[in-house]
Amino acid sequence: MTVELAGENQNGKAESDIVVTEANENPAVAAPEKIPAAAPEPRAGLRRAVIGVERRFGSAALAFVLIAGIFGAVWSVLTPPFWGHDEITQFGRAYQVAHGGFLPEKIHDDRGPAWGGDVPVSIDALMSYAFHDYQNKPDEPDPIVVDPHAYDQLGAAAVSEETKQVWFTNTAAYSPIPYLPPAAGIRIAEALDLNVGGMVLATRWAGLLAYLLIVGFALRVLRGHRVQWLAFTVAVLPIALFQAGTVTADTVTNALALLVSALVVKGLFLGERLSKPETVAALAATILLPVCKPTYVLIAMLTVLIPARRFGFGGGERVATWQRVLPWAAAGIGAISFAVWMKIAAPTGDGMSLMRPEKDWGSVRPGDQLHGILTDPAHFLRVFGDSIARRDQHWFVQFFGELGFSYVEVPSLTVLASLLAFAVSIGAAERFSPRAANRTRTWLVLLTVAASVAMIYVTLYMSFTPVGYFIIDGVQGRYFVPLAVLALAVLLRWMPFRLTDAAGRFPTRGAAITVVAATSVALIAAVVKYSTLVWG
Repeated sequence: MTVELAGENQNGKAESDIVVTEANENPAVAAPEKIPAAAPEPRAGLRRAVIGVERRFGSAALAFVLIAGIFGAVWSVLTPPFWGHDEITQFGRAYQVAHGGFLPEKIHDDRGPAWGGDVPVSIDALMSYAFHDYQNKPDEPDPIVVDPHAYDQLGAAAVSEETKQVWFTNTAAYSPIPYLPPAAGIRIAEALDLNVGGMVLATRWAGLLAYLLIVGFALRVLRGHRVQWLAFTVAVLPIALFQAGTVTADTVTNALALLVSALVVKGLFLGERLSKPETVAALAATILLPVCKPTYVLIAMLTVLIPARRFGFGGGERVATWQRVLPWAAAGIGAISFAVWMKIAAPTGDGMSLMRPEKDWGSVRPGDQLHGILTDPAHFLRVFGDSIARRDQHWFVQFFGELGFSYVEVPSLTVLASLLAFAVSIGAAERFSPRAANRTRTWLVLLTVAASVAMIYVTLYMSFTPVGYFIIDGVQGRYFVPLAVLALAVLLRWMPFRLTDAAGRFPTRGAAITVVAATSVALIAAVVKYSTLVWG
């Protein structure tokens, strides 16, 4: 006879009964007999406390805070200053926002139109050293960082009062919203009189804290449902935590996209009512996400597909007119804010070619590219097809992690472990009821995700690709991470296959352990490879 503690039922709800199954029974047909727990176990109080915490916060949310907190902090310390994705220009924009510079500021540049702002001279010195260090990396087996002591020396310098004007046209195009956490980190560092290295670290940790809070809440939204582990798998991808541990607008953008995804999954695909805090979060994310990054404006609008009766406005099934209008009003505000900021930031597109090699300066012309798409769409489709044929395998690996401007790709073990986590979390998820999300709404979600993918390509074609270039340049796999949960939710809506054990039950606890273990292995392998190649 085998005795098993039932941790969670099919809906993810904790149970404290003891399940007894005879070993000689056919587990495929025999129904387990439930008997009340007899005498209290020595650790029964601790187990009940853990179950209570899981009920309140959700096991995936707790696991996320632990794993993302540890590995996000590891990336923040392990990654050399300003080696994140565009971290030099991302920090420059965050510093500008921290000191009240919310709008793009045009600066003089002999090379052409440019936007930027001022940063302390001592910080610019570290930026310049980091830029030349990863641009001129030595060949293997030498580590990419040539002189670790130089970072210690430059980081130990005091933050100077004297400032210097620096270029960050690419990030000047972003609104101040995603930079609010790192800007707060900069202000805290100034209040504590931290040195240059301390300011960089405080800025990184402020962004990481924002990621932990927003995504932790998003996973808590899905507590009690097995699909929470799918959202967890996306949230702890190595590339997601690497970005959360460095200074970038993508940290808040990814977090808000995951929050919207979790709310849509609960309110639409699971058919459950949102609580009042979740309703407020849905309205706020609908307004804020469109002004974080333009490519994700459409997925923010998906909250309007959640039936009004599933928002936590009040009790009962009767919904007042204002309750029906409120989600649409939030979507309208988000769309208007998006349009206004796009108008403000539009001139910065003229300076994007300065990010490219000198031979390409002046070759990125958004107006010409848009004219080409409208007058000769067949040519754009050919370029799009060639881009996929030539680069799709690179984008695939980047989805799991190409780590910053060291361009270290995560190892095969990381990709395989992440794929295992995806397979188990998808197979363990609930079957979504057609009554919760009908065919029309499901198709609208799918089309929105597809349109968001198209916006990624079109945006980079217009803002980064030289006129006449053979592919759409600048596409990276990390740009698809914010779309992953919703894309997989549509797949789950139409895919009937799920994982069950020999008795036909969903292996909730076993699946959770497998996902946590697989993602941990993926992250550890990525950290080991990055440390080996960068630091030696």
